[in-house]
Amino acid sequence: MSTESRSYRAQAMVIRHREFGEADRILTLYTLEKGKLQAIAKGVRKLKSRKAGHLEPFTQVSLQLAKGRNLEVVTQVETIRNFANIRENLKLTAQAAYVLELLDRFTYEEGENRLLYNLVVETLARLDSGISPALAVHYYEVHLMDILGFRPQLQECVVCGAAIQPENQYFSAKLGGVVCPRSLSGDPSAWAVSTNALRYLRFLQRSPWSQVKNRSVPEEVDQELSQLVEKHLTYLLEYNLKTPGFLDAVS
Repeated sequence: MSTESRSYRAQAMVIRHREFGEADRILTLYTLEKGKLQAIAKGVRKLKSRKAGHLEPFTQVSLQLAKGRNLEVVTQVETIRNFANIRENLKLTAQAAYVLELLDRFTYEEGENRLLYNLVVETLARLDSGISPALAVHYYEVHLMDILGFRPQLQECVVCGAAIQPENQYFSAKLGGVVCPRSLSGDPSAWAVSTNALRYLRFLQRSPWSQVKNRSVPEEVDQELSQLVEKHLTYLLEYNLKTPGFLDAVS
């Protein structure tokens, strides 16, 4: 194999890293070109390393990668954006950590997904710019589910098919959407959801960011949506997320 074919450039978000050996780190990256992958940054923990500052979580980077036997090898790295405002604010750091935890938990090393990569970068940019964190994160959650094939049915009852009426409803993670009060026997374990919270979910699901960005989420709706979406995502993952506890601790 030629040297040229063994080396390639990629744009990536650094999700996390772990120590390896005396001076190396293994990185979990989500790239524009190849989706999720693992790479090793050799010597990055040495004091004189020029790569270290570029390879922290929440950093968007341009990489030169070489194909290794088991892992890609980082040979060059430049920062595209380091989201400095997120790093300086503990609450924003917690929100960003949640964004990346969902990305990490819902993805595998299965090839490119440019829509997902762009959604993650745009969400961190929105958090960094001072836009309402609640709005940015709930928009991310809803559209993450869309992109990954978990779009919940919010317009019609998933049991009887009737159009959802302007009254308090229920949400079934098991059935993948809203259950009207008359069909609750279809899933007695479904969670109650208020008319207002459901209205926001539907708005976020159907709207481009250009129509969403100037809206605000009332605090009581934010709290209800956070609890509902966390329970739904936990059901899908069959895994308790770690970062919501961090979010609660710093809020």
